[in-house]
Amino acid sequence: MSPPTRRFANHPGAKEAPAVALEYRLEEDKNPSLRGLPLVAASLLIQHLPFMHKLLWTNAKFGQPKDAPGLDGVPWRIHPNVIPLPDATTPTDPIPLATSLSTPQPATLPGRFHSIVDYHALYASGLATPLDVATALLPLIQRSPSESKYAVAWTQSNPEAVLAAARASTQRWKEGKQLGVMDGVPFGVKDDVAVEGFVSTMGMRVDEKGEYFRKKCGETAWPARVLEEAGGVMMGKMNQHEVGMDTTGCNPTTGISTNWYNKSYFPGGSSAGAGSALSGGIVPIAVGTDAGGSVRIPPAFCGVYGLKPTHNRTMTMNSSVCVIGPMAATAADLTIAYRFMAQPNPADPGQNLFAVSTPPEPSAKKTLGLCREWLATADLDVRAVLDQTLAHLTSPAGGNYSVVDIHLPYLREAQIAHSATCLTESATDAYGRSPQNPLAPLNYPNRLLVGTGAQTPALDYLKYGQLRHVIMQHLAFLFQQHPGLLVLTPTSPSAGWPITPGDERYGCLDGNRSMRNMTFAWLANIAGCPAVSFPAGYVEPKQGEGMLPVGLMAMGEWGEEEQLLAFAGERERYLNEVYPGGRRRPEEWADVISLAKEKAGAGEGAGEGEGEGEGAAKGNES
Repeated sequence: MSPPTRRFANHPGAKEAPAVALEYRLEEDKNPSLRGLPLVAASLLIQHLPFMHKLLWTNAKFGQPKDAPGLDGVPWRIHPNVIPLPDATTPTDPIPLATSLSTPQPATLPGRFHSIVDYHALYASGLATPLDVATALLPLIQRSPSESKYAVAWTQSNPEAVLAAARASTQRWKEGKQLGVMDGVPFGVKDDVAVEGFVSTMGMRVDEKGEYFRKKCGETAWPARVLEEAGGVMMGKMNQHEVGMDTTGCNPTTGISTNWYNKSYFPGGSSAGAGSALSGGIVPIAVGTDAGGSVRIPPAFCGVYGLKPTHNRTMTMNSSVCVIGPMAATAADLTIAYRFMAQPNPADPGQNLFAVSTPPEPSAKKTLGLCREWLATADLDVRAVLDQTLAHLTSPAGGNYSVVDIHLPYLREAQIAHSATCLTESATDAYGRSPQNPLAPLNYPNRLLVGTGAQTPALDYLKYGQLRHVIMQHLAFLFQQHPGLLVLTPTSPSAGWPITPGDERYGCLDGNRSMRNMTFAWLANIAGCPAVSFPAGYVEPKQGEGMLPVGLMAMGEWGEEEQLLAFAGERERYLNEVYPGGRRRPEEWADVISLAKEKAGAGEGAGEGEGEGEGAAKGNES
């Protein structure tokens, strides 16, 4: 994909990892699984016995990575901030929308989701306005006094600001001065992303006595800000796993966002509200964060799309693993949202160095990398979906992709290092929010997790950086050997995480399953590479009613977001047109555009959003 002369800042250099690093060791984790009153008791006990956090740290094998062979003399690297630099051939203007991105999907598709261009076409037709859409949506997302079943995916909203933005967009459309494809399109923002006028509660219980919960954000984070500046209507902040510390979306404080495909399963986390709202039809795009799969695992569990960009591509963050990225109902929406969010920010001296990511040439070689010993850890039903996808990809109809077997270094040791890094950085954030008692604002599971993360010694943290360096060098070697390489895996090794009764009261702590859920996702975070998750099929559930979506994931070279987005678009066409039965839509999917038309027909567009929006759930009707 990348020409040999391509220039990068902070590139690790291409170097194959030593053979000893490429030996995949599959070990059984022995972290405690706690829920209900035993979880409460353990959390309270450890607060009075701080040394227990060190025991949990040791039991999780967070000290094991420093003993990995082959690290002598390897430099440590804290940030995976590889920046593709522009050259004379790099475009400086935004990439225009291709016909495939600006054309609504056929109305006959059985699993059709509303997209950005559907809202654009709606406003252009005059059948409804952005104000009609906003007034239809507000009753569905407000936690109080609403009793809407969709509201649990949201934590905060400012109706006055929503309606003001919708009125301004409506006026622009009336005058023929609309700002572009995003003007009037509703979207949501994960609760840990800064939005002016809101407190980023991060899914925590709000204690207004605490100084942190009295401070409203003074500025909106760039990826959300550019969507607003393009005319998008920010409907509110979205529910999440508390402080992003797991991949389920189980939050006893703010509630468990619904997985609309099967309500007895978690929606995935930590961007749980975004995954739920997208699959439920409430908004077409959302802004999420991803430190270990959080914009990819919820889309995988909820049958939608998510892109984890190159490290710092959309915004420089105070984290060595976390990025802000788009989630969307369709691959086209994911592409449109990404292009807005990745615009250079003049005030961000690191982010604005990135060269514009460009789509691959039609003649570019198409190569998939498979680490087969790694893939073998996925459940049989997930592997069956992967095999079915591979069979199509390697066929003339699927693009004649070639497949190369690859091996990846330190898969066991580096995943442990990644998990420990996430917990360590979360502990640092917790001390910043509440220096005197950093664990007090947290729920029972996170008091255990964050307290454990605070135990990481500097020696171990730097050893984690050595593993990162070897992995990045080896990936650079693979990308050099196989230009255009996409590393293909499932997003998660399992199709969903079933809810255990009672989890909604105290939460749950299952470190073994958490580690397993991130089996494939963590690599893109520790290496800083972009990765995209896309729905690839459906499997039978182990409990409850409703088939479960299976998400697959492709990881590419630094800066190759557009290659990944094009790949996701290809896979969307496969799901819509080739996969048996096509794409599925949840039975309780909300037809927001029909609701907006009803508002317009009833002359309610100038109202303040009262009412419950009867008929919101339209099932699978087109």
